[in-house]
Amino acid sequence: MVLRRRVLLAVVGGLFGFRLTGALGQGKTWTVGFLAGSARPANGLPPAALRQALAQLGFIEGKNVAYEGRWAEAQFDRLPRLAAELVERHVDVIVSTGWLAANAAKHATAAVPIVAAAVGDAVESGLVASLSRPNGNLTGISEGEAELSAKRLQLLKEAVPNASRLAVLWNQEDAGMTLRYRKIDSAARALGVTVMALGVREPDDFESAFAAIKRERPQAIFLVTDALTSLNRQRVIEFAAAERIPAMYEFGSYVQDGGLMSYGPSLDDSLRRAAYYIDRILKGAKPGQLAMEQPTRFYFVINLKTAKSLGLTIPPAVLIRADQVVQ
Repeated sequence: MVLRRRVLLAVVGGLFGFRLTGALGQGKTWTVGFLAGSARPANGLPPAALRQALAQLGFIEGKNVAYEGRWAEAQFDRLPRLAAELVERHVDVIVSTGWLAANAAKHATAAVPIVAAAVGDAVESGLVASLSRPNGNLTGISEGEAELSAKRLQLLKEAVPNASRLAVLWNQEDAGMTLRYRKIDSAARALGVTVMALGVREPDDFESAFAAIKRERPQAIFLVTDALTSLNRQRVIEFAAAERIPAMYEFGSYVQDGGLMSYGPSLDDSLRRAAYYIDRILKGAKPGQLAMEQPTRFYFVINLKTAKSLGLTIPPAVLIRADQVVQ
């Protein structure tokens, strides 16, 4: 009797061990959807920073994770349909960059978890109820626009003390970026700077904005970053250089491309944090119960070659605070 019981336990244990080993061996392949308003990259994959961070967390492409990407190419009316396509593909989570993409994903599904990055202020723009308890199916990274705008304007004003009139270029179709423009306007007023509001909706609008700048001759330009302005950033950088107007940008890559200066978080940093959220969600956490984070690291980048071409001398007190100086 004892022998038969031991045999039975061995068989059951063996079957259980086989099933467990088989499950771990086969594993589940998670599908991560990616949604952005920007241009589709040549490899058709989400940004490398996101994929690398997920790989470090054990999500290996071709083994236990696959990617479905959708890009609107700055044709923002496509975003709702692209978000719906990701839902139809039964992705396990959607990662979005930009407010318009996050909003499109939010309206496309109340079931699929959404991790949003580069959305501006998620609370004031209406994406979530609060940072500590987002509720619903969306979480991620939110920027504190008031503080960021004030800091950017302060640095610009210190670098260009005679700047009393500032041209602000932003995508006025994007509610998140329109909110950012308002914060910039408020910060500028506190510094005694008048703002030229130059909202754009499509690529052709940049020429009208440039014509207005030529007429009014502001002493500085501020470019608010979203998919539309990003795709047209080289036009802005070249225009600012040709007109010899100092410009503030939000990301260091713009300074690498020839812009004068930038101050802000790193999109790659935000995407790496997005991977943390994905990991938590795929392990069972509910997105609405995961507090949204705010960036904790900001980078001040100055291009001295551009400053020289503008005939601008960056004060030592400003230069010493730069995290990176492009020579």
